[in-house]
Amino acid sequence: MLNGNREHGGESPAAPGPTLCRPALWVPDHVITLDETLALCRRLHGGHEKLRTVLRMIENTGVSKRHIIQPIEDTLRHPGVAVRTNIYEREIHRNLPGVVHDALRLADLSAQDIDAIVFVSCTGFTMPPITTWMINDLGFRNDVRQIPIAQLGCAAGGAAINRAHDFCLAYPDANVLVVACEFCSLCYQPSESDVGTLLSNGLFGDAIAAAVVRGSGGEGMMLRGNASHVVPDTKDWISYEIKETGYHFRLDRRVPGTMSMIAPALRRLADGQGWRASALDFYVIHAGGPRILDDLSRFLDVPADAFRHSRGVLADYGNIASAVVLAALERFFDDGDLVTGARGMLAGFGPGITAEVSLGTWAATETVSADAHQDAQPSLV
Repeated sequence: MLNGNREHGGESPAAPGPTLCRPALWVPDHVITLDETLALCRRLHGGHEKLRTVLRMIENTGVSKRHIIQPIEDTLRHPGVAVRTNIYEREIHRNLPGVVHDALRLADLSAQDIDAIVFVSCTGFTMPPITTWMINDLGFRNDVRQIPIAQLGCAAGGAAINRAHDFCLAYPDANVLVVACEFCSLCYQPSESDVGTLLSNGLFGDAIAAAVVRGSGGEGMMLRGNASHVVPDTKDWISYEIKETGYHFRLDRRVPGTMSMIAPALRRLADGQGWRASALDFYVIHAGGPRILDDLSRFLDVPADAFRHSRGVLADYGNIASAVVLAALERFFDDGDLVTGARGMLAGFGPGITAEVSLGTWAATETVSADAHQDAQPSLV
């Protein structure tokens, strides 16, 4: 059973409501290509009994390149959890402010206009949370609500948007900043060589993404409903095993087949709005891998091209975990093809197995354009 909030039913016009604005995205300068990944796998695991299978699986991911926060020779070393945590914080302090600047600018807001911050990350841990540092150092009011989420993995991008939506429904006209920060390369474990780990080593990348959910006004995806769904008896299929060396990622071979169990829940959410999940105008889908996208396309009965931006993110950045949905949404803004009233779905998938899903209609304005945003000066205050 999928339970979600909804503001409207049938085909009645959408009243003004919370709007997910254009995201901002940052990726590191260090790049590893598919060919380099394959060569590295051959060098490090030349004697692996399933090397040919692993190489074929990595080739089939559709990932052309990935961005990582350290040079590959540093990424391959494990200096300890403390050092990796210091790197995690250092890179956030260096690179998150610019992404936040851009997200606020793209929403035509300042830091003083933000009422809550949802920060999601599954690749590092700090206490107090990063939101506290943001409030102290980036010009936010000291009464901003903090909503850090650390354990939903790739689904957290969708969860962050949904919790921002919920906040705006509880506090009309509030504005919520959503930030997804994933440095997956900091979770590399040189001692691990099972097939699932080796595939993950060739799939995940690093990125920071941010966007504002405006309680009123703005251009983007006007949120009309959201829902969560946990697939029964799959809680161990995506997980971390915690050891002295940190997070050891575990990926069950059955994960790619979960779309057959998730697609009916997506259909039910759309049905609750009087929409058909197979007949929407845009789809912002988490790109966990090509099998996920292929199967969901089939089970929802939508053309493969409907997920083109998810595939594009996967090709250009790899699986950047919770940041994927924001990176894919950004490409719809770049297209400029969506008109006011276009209906769409945003969905993130992750541990649980959990699906976090949003429905919305596009809210376009003639006065806001990407070129205009590029000319604007960023401001946090």
